Amino acid sequence: MDDANLYRLIASRFPADPSRPVIEDAQGRLYGWHDMDRMSARFAATLASLGCVKGDRIAVQVDKSPEALFLYLACLRGGFVFLPLNTAYRAGEVEYMIGDAGPAVMVASPAVVADAETAARRHGCRHVLTLTAGGEGSFPALVPTAPCPDVPCAADDVAAILYTSGTTGRPKGAMLSHRNLAANGEALRTSWAFTAGDVLLHALPVFHAHGLFVACHCVLLSGARMLWLPAFDQRQVMACLPRATVFMGVPTYYTRLLAGADFTAETCAGVRLFVSGSAPLSPETFLAFRQRTGHAILERYGMTETGMNTSNPYRGERRPGSVGRPLPGVSVRVAGPEGGILPPGAVGVLQVRGENVFAGYWRRPDKTAEDFTPDGWFITGDLARIDDDGVVTLVGRARDLIISGGYNVYPREVEQVIDRLEGVVESVVIGLPHPDFGEAVVAIVQARFPAPAPETVMEHARAHLAKYKVPKAVLFVEALPRNAMGKVQKNLLRQTHAAEFAS
Repeated sequence: MDDANLYRLIASRFPADPSRPVIEDAQGRLYGWHDMDRMSARFAATLASLGCVKGDRIAVQVDKSPEALFLYLACLRGGFVFLPLNTAYRAGEVEYMIGDAGPAVMVASPAVVADAETAARRHGCRHVLTLTAGGEGSFPALVPTAPCPDVPCAADDVAAILYTSGTTGRPKGAMLSHRNLAANGEALRTSWAFTAGDVLLHALPVFHAHGLFVACHCVLLSGARMLWLPAFDQRQVMACLPRATVFMGVPTYYTRLLAGADFTAETCAGVRLFVSGSAPLSPETFLAFRQRTGHAILERYGMTETGMNTSNPYRGERRPGSVGRPLPGVSVRVAGPEGGILPPGAVGVLQVRGENVFAGYWRRPDKTAEDFTPDGWFITGDLARIDDDGVVTLVGRARDLIISGGYNVYPREVEQVIDRLEGVVESVVIGLPHPDFGEAVVAIVQARFPAPAPETVMEHARAHLAKYKVPKAVLFVEALPRNAMGKVQKNLLRQTHAAEFAS
């Protein structure tokens, strides 16, 4: 069996001078490639000294730090399964995931370690250790008793389990193999033209696929380096951008940059690529950013279960509102309600196939079987259309589809119309129970002062949309509820406003 351990592939891309920095943190501390190699080897040995063996899950709920990245790499090297947990998870959420995944070790930040220890005792997790944002704590303080050689891994061995957001029902653990992560990392590295000369400004969290796999793998597989910020801070990002060649963010990052009058083309004159993902980028933000800076943001599309599937081109037209064509090695198609494959231009559920697609859900063979077609395509649950030239445009989530009076309404289409209205910062369109229509189209709007009147929003929609797509109600909020990656939580809005049309 060939050794497909992803860390071996990363190590093969080390620069000729391993003392070259791979990370520069916000305090100006430099970590060379040799530091990363040494620390990840030590962490792997520490886990082995705690009795961990290949296949054991290592749960990690820590603040962002270079050491957090080294711990991920240590899991790759030791054949352990990395289980990152959102630092915002509450005690009940953590306990569910610990109980479901059954980790042998949990590494937690001091702020959450008490809850982690409670969950660990209940579910047989043998060790709970700490790691601080400064790289200290009981885990890095352990000195391994013996070196731990890198463990050979098959391509299909699980490298990480990432839990889905769980907006419907309990979260599920998506098992990502060494093959999945390597294939997707290589596709992004080549498609986005990463080289050893690149400097990525990294402001994303590393408990999520975007910050951990997309951003870090592009750097680690190309010999580049990162300016490592603990989180997105507008002033810090502005200060670092002149030194960067690539920036990756969620749409909220770009709207916050645009809100600053001092964010100009000169600020990012040395940046060759801006990438957006994890939530839809509005055409308005795309156009405003291009007008301000001269840069066309590259939007791509991915999922926890698949990594990245499609991307607008590095060279060529980047269409606002679209997510581009399939990445190398990835195939996409659109299916109708009965499973039949639809022609170009038709809206249906997007299906994906390729080496990037996950191995299945942890301990959920029933759900795994449900989410794959008989011929092996993963059913994403995203509504999309594929144009004649292969460009994919997302319309929304299948579960977000509104059926009002027997007509299908795709929220994204309505949102794009409302977002063009002066005074609107962002809109979210949802379906709410209605005694006559079954579901009514409702717009939740975040606006700037003075906000347009609800009737103004409806009139604007009537001028651009069929009558059945026009919102039956327009509700204003100070801020839209979002998760840690900036995605609007439509499920919370549906719960909050469920009785809007109750008699």
